[in-house]
Amino acid sequence: MENLIFIAIILFIGFLSVTTIPQASVGVITMFGKYRRVMYPGLNFKLPFFEIVLKKISTQHRSADLEFQAITIDQANVYFKTMLLYSVIDQQEETIKNVAFKFVDERNFMSALIRTVEGTIRAFVATIKQSEILSVRSELVEHVKAHLDPTLEQWGYHLLDLQLNDITFDETIIRSMAQVVSSNNLKAAAENEGQALLITKTKQAEAEGNAIRIAAQAEKEAAQLRGQGVALFREEVAKGMSSAAKEMQDANLDASMILFSMWTESLKHFAENGKGNIIFLDGSTDSMSRTMRELMAIQNMDKFDNK
Repeated sequence: MENLIFIAIILFIGFLSVTTIPQASVGVITMFGKYRRVMYPGLNFKLPFFEIVLKKISTQHRSADLEFQAITIDQANVYFKTMLLYSVIDQQEETIKNVAFKFVDERNFMSALIRTVEGTIRAFVATIKQSEILSVRSELVEHVKAHLDPTLEQWGYHLLDLQLNDITFDETIIRSMAQVVSSNNLKAAAENEGQALLITKTKQAEAEGNAIRIAAQAEKEAAQLRGQGVALFREEVAKGMSSAAKEMQDANLDASMILFSMWTESLKHFAENGKGNIIFLDGSTDSMSRTMRELMAIQNMDKFDNK
C-alpha cells in the first residue's frame, strides 16, 4: 500500500513538473512571484509547486479596430475608422519580459495602445486644414508610425501596419465638398466647351478666308482671260478690217462700203440676238453720214497705229 502511495506521489509530481507551450507562443516562468525564465514552444519542465507559468504570450500578429474623432486647424470634425496591425518584436528574453511585465494585463495594454494612436493622429490632424485631410493620408500614416514605433518598442511590440479604412466629415462639410467638386466640374466643362467653340470658329474663319482667296484668284484669272479674249478679238477684227480694206483698195472700191456693211451686219446681229423687244435707231441721212465718218475715223486711227 505504501508503494502505491509513493508511486502515485511520484506520478503526481511528474505531472506537475511538465508543461507544454503551444506553437507561436512563449511562456513566462516565475518563482515566488519573481521572473525566472522563458519557455519556448513544445514540452518543457519546471519545478513543481515553485515555478509557475505566469503568462503564455502569443507572438502572432494581432489587430485592433479603432473609431475616433479629430478636429482640424479650421475647426472641422473628422471621423476615422482605423485598423491597427501589430505583434511582439521577437522571442528574445528582454522583449518577452517587457511584454509580460510592462502592463498589468492585456486590457490595460490595449487601452494605452489605442489612446496613443488616437493622440498621435489628433495631433497631426490639428495642424492641417479640412480640405487637406484626404490628400495627406499617406503622410498621416507615416507620421503615426514614426511616433508610435519607439513607444511600442519599449513595450516589446512593433507596429506592422496602420490602415485608415474610412475618413468622413460632418454632413454640412460633405455637402459643401460635393458643391465644390460640382462647381469645378462645371467650370472645367465650360472651359472645354469654350475651347471647342473657339477652335470651331477659327476653323470656319480659316475656311472662309481660303474660299475668298480661291474665289478672288479665280476671278483674277477669269478677268485676265476675258481681257486676253477681248484683245484677241480686237486684234482679229483689226486684221479682218485691214485685209478687207486692202482688197477693196486693190479692186478700186470705196472703203466706206465695207464700213457700211459692217454697220448693217452689227444691226442685224443686235436684232437677232438681242434680248429686248425694241431697238431704237436713228434712220436719218445725217445720222448715217455721222456714223460713216466715225467709222472712217476709226479706220484711219488703226492705219496710223499700224505705221
